[in-house]
Order: sequence, then structure tokens, then C-alpha cells
Amino acid sequence: MLTERQLHILQAIVDGFIRSAQPVGSRQLSKLETVPFSAATIRNDMADLEELGLLEKTHTSSGRVPSEKGYRFYVDHLLRTRSLERTDLERIRSIFDDRLLETELIIRKTADILSELTSYTSVLLGPDVGQHKVKRFQIIPLSDDYAVAIIVTDGGHVEHRNFHIPEEIHPSDIERMVNILNEHLVGIPLHEIDRRMQTEISGIFRRHVGRYGELFKSFRESISATNEEERLFFGGRMNMLTQPEFNNPEKARQVMHYMEDEPLAALLFDLGADGIHIRIGSENGHLAMEDCSVITASYTAGEGRKGAIAIVGPTRMDYARVVSVLDYMSRGLSRELGRHLK
Repeated sequence: MLTERQLHILQAIVDGFIRSAQPVGSRQLSKLETVPFSAATIRNDMADLEELGLLEKTHTSSGRVPSEKGYRFYVDHLLRTRSLERTDLERIRSIFDDRLLETELIIRKTADILSELTSYTSVLLGPDVGQHKVKRFQIIPLSDDYAVAIIVTDGGHVEHRNFHIPEEIHPSDIERMVNILNEHLVGIPLHEIDRRMQTEISGIFRRHVGRYGELFKSFRESISATNEEERLFFGGRMNMLTQPEFNNPEKARQVMHYMEDEPLAALLFDLGADGIHIRIGSENGHLAMEDCSVITASYTAGEGRKGAIAIVGPTRMDYARVVSVLDYMSRGLSRELGRHLK
């Protein structure tokens, strides 16, 4: 059980290290108006906090830095969020003032602004669009051999799928194909498309579209190929490299490799968890992330669809600011997407 004085000193050390990235010494703390203790008293308490595993001594300084255990204690017991400044609120609200039509555009802009406001890397997991209903199909030829299928949903989601056009397919066959898709698939959920293609659309293609077999196979394969990582949107991937913790080229390489591996990055999220969650260092479960903290928040996108936001930074992250920004952003995103997807 820590004394009130030890709690005060631990908080001052963590806050000071977050600001400066430099070890914090007893003499330095004793000069602060907010720390009304002598250097000798502070030094004794720092030794006790180190013995408890909450602080660590560096090789290059007599000062102390928080340990992973110290950060966890700080987050669980000492963290105080603060109100956002007016400029921050205006920047966040600008996302929703634009009245963007596509869900993806809202999420992309959110990722960019979050990385600007925090100076860390932001990762957004878009909502599961499987329940979105098809609004229309469009097919645009890209060349003699390829075309892109565009699927627009009732929730503003837009998917682009390239597929191969077999030889000797006439433009009129493509036109009939689009008409069939719009006549029979509009209004059904995206996750139902593949089953309907098998049970219903294949027979209609057979009757109305020339060389339907190859065309049907190519088109069906393209629109049923969906991946979880396609729902990931990044902002400020390079921000990690501006942090002094990642001046070591090998450490920086490992973190960047993790962030560029989208299936790995998808593991940052736990969609079963609501609210704000903080993972520190080894709690991330991956060697590359041992010097990182990840703060996540969930958001809703209407009709039970969920997405999530993650901010990735060093363990010396400004937890109070990031939690405040994430809380405000996740609630605003839920409200906006709830209206947008009605």
C-alpha cells in the first residue's frame, strides 16, 4: 500500500517522464511547486518505489523512469483525463461537418485527424459491413480483359472488385449481367451475395448471358473475396519514428514491420470489449510491441455494427490526452455513423 506522498511522487515522475523523455531526479522534483517535499525525502521514497518495481534506474542517469508495472499502476489508479481544448474539439467536429457520403471517407479522415491530434499512430477498424444491404451494382470495363465491379450499400459502403473478362464476351453481355444483379440482389445483405449467386443467379446467367460459365466464375470469386484487414485504416504510420524510444534502427524496424503487416495489426483490437482499454508493453503479446502502449475504444455504426479505434505509441504515451481524445472521438463517430447509416 503506497502512502499519499509516494502516490504524489510516482505521479510526478510519470508525468515528468511523459513530458520530457528524460529520467526524473529527486532534486529536479523538489524544485516543483506541485511537489512540496525535500530532495532527501523524495530520494528515499523513490528508492522504495524502485524496490516495489514501479520505478527503474537507467544506466546513464541517477534519475528514475517508470517501469511497465509503474505505468500500469499509474493508468489504473492515478490517471486523470482532462478537457480538450477548443481547437481540438473543432478539429474533431470538422470530420462530421463535411457531411461525407461514404462511411470509408469518414473513417479515413478520422484516422488522419487522430494521428494529428495525438502525434501517434492511429488504426481504425471499420464496422462489419456484412449486414449492409446492396443498393446498386455497377460494372466498369478497365481493359479488354478486366473490369471493376462496384457495389454500393445502403450504409454508404462502397466496394471495388476487379475481375477477369473471358475472351469473346460482348459488351451487351456485361450490360445484361448488371441488369440481372440489380434486379435480383438489390436489398439483400452483403454476406448473402455468395449464396444467392450459387442458388439463384447462376441459373439466370445461364439463360441470358453468353459464355456465362467463365464470366460467372470470375465475377463470383472477386466479390466473395473479403478480408478482415480490408477494414483497417491507418493514420500517421511514420509518427512512431519521431519518438526517441525508437531511435534504435532495429527497434524501429520491428515496430514498422508490425504496423505494415495488416493481419498482425488487426490483432490490436478486441471487438468484444466496450469502452476504453489500455495495453502496456508486454501486455500486447508481441515482441515488436514491448516498448509500445495501445489504447483502444469501440464505436457503433448503427444496427449493432461495431468498429474500433486504436492509438499506438511508446509506453511513455500521454495517456491522459489520448484517453480524452479517444473518448470524445468514439462517441462522436458513433453518433455520426448512427445517423449516417439509418
